[in-house]
Amino acid sequence: MSVRAGTVAGMHVVERGSGTPLVLFHGFGVDHRLLLPLDAAVQSAGGWRRLYIDLPGHGGSPAGEVASAEDVVVAVETELRDRVGDEPFAVLGNSFGGMIARRVAHDFRHRMLGLATIAGVFIANHADRTLPDRTVLVEDPSVLDELGEIAPQYAEMAVIQSRENARAFLEHAHPGLASADPTAAERISERYALAVEPEDASPAPFTQPALFITGRQDPVVGYHDAWARMEHYPRATFAALDAAGHNVHLDRSAVAQALVADWLARVSTS
Repeated sequence: MSVRAGTVAGMHVVERGSGTPLVLFHGFGVDHRLLLPLDAAVQSAGGWRRLYIDLPGHGGSPAGEVASAEDVVVAVETELRDRVGDEPFAVLGNSFGGMIARRVAHDFRHRMLGLATIAGVFIANHADRTLPDRTVLVEDPSVLDELGEIAPQYAEMAVIQSRENARAFLEHAHPGLASADPTAAERISERYALAVEPEDASPAPFTQPALFITGRQDPVVGYHDAWARMEHYPRATFAALDAAGHNVHLDRSAVAQALVADWLARVSTS
């Protein structure tokens, strides 16, 4: 298995494996490390060259002049042309990265193999989202005590507080939160929405295998808004996982990995 990190056109990308490209986009305010828990499932599927991209202003990618979601799309698609060339590829995005992945999947529809989102943004304006009430199913004050000053960041997302879940947060979420560029985040937040939703700009049904994983207790993007696009994706699996919040793939890691593996198998046989 090959592993390399590099920068093309100013963006930091971690590559693992070889084969058909699978491009992964993390969410807002974190970095590529949030999606690394999926890597074992993708590696086991075999034949995938994984490209974990740090979005501008996140992780190892400088923000440059990026000041909107549309600017992020331009930067990402430029990177993909350099990295992937004319190869067919698949995309997976988390949260804000899910919105970017939907856009990329439609812009490169002619060679898109499949699309997956995990707690993906479907409605940019937070006030317009249909969201469940904030719920904590299991509280463990000892876990919060052990986290110290990081505890509020963890508690904001945790639906089930446990040492295992807290370790996953510390390893995969917190490093990105600590390294994000706050000035860039503020700029992009002011123009967070895409100019046109991808499904509206390209309304013909997206017929490649798709996967949309949501958290039943996710108070950030919820689960309801993804279902509104169901008819656009006739080959999609939609899942709302119980006991899961916005970090659904950390909260319900085994189920999320199984769903990703199933999606990759459908892509491979399509």
